[in-house]
Amino acid sequence: MMTEEATKATKVEETQYLTFHLGDEVFGIGILHVKEIKEFSDLTVVPMMPVFIPGVINLRGNVVPIIDINYLFFKKLTTITRKTCIIILEVINSNDNEKMEVGLLVDSVSQVIDIPPAEVKPAPSFGAKIRTDFISGIGKYDNDFIILLNIKKIVSLDDITRVLEETESFSEKNTQED
Repeated sequence: MMTEEATKATKVEETQYLTFHLGDEVFGIGILHVKEIKEFSDLTVVPMMPVFIPGVINLRGNVVPIIDINYLFFKKLTTITRKTCIIILEVINSNDNEKMEVGLLVDSVSQVIDIPPAEVKPAPSFGAKIRTDFISGIGKYDNDFIILLNIKKIVSLDDITRVLEETESFSEKNTQED
C-alpha cells in the first residue's frame, strides 16, 4: 500500500511539468526529473564526444555531461543567448540503479505548469519533427500543445556512460603517450 506522501509524489509527477523552448517549439519535462536550472556558463570541451554532447560542467565537484537537445532533435547546434539555460536532471542507470546528473542545454526555460492526465494524449506515431520515442505524450495547456518528453529515452544513461567511458580511456591513452 502506498503512503500518502508517495501518492502525492506520483500525482505531482503525472501533472507538473517544467516547460522550455527550443526555437518555436515548447516542450515539457516531469518536474520530478529536474534537480535544478542553471544559467549557461562555459562548458569544458572533452575530445571525442559526440556532437550532441558539447561538453561537461563541474557542478559541486561532479562532472555533468551536457546534452544539446536542439542538435539531438533538429540537427542544429544551440545558439547561446542570455536566455540559454541548462536543466540539470537526475536520472537512474538501468543497469546498476546508480543515479547520475545530466544537463540539457535549452534555448530558454518558461514555467512549471499543471497538465491533468486527461489533457495528455499519446505521442503521435508519425508527423513529429523529432523521434517519436522521445515523446511521452502531447499535453494541452491554455489551448496550446506542449510536447512532453520521455526523459528515459533522451537521456539513455547506458549510452552516455559508454561515451564517457570511451572518452576517459581515450584521455588516459593520450596522457600515457605524452
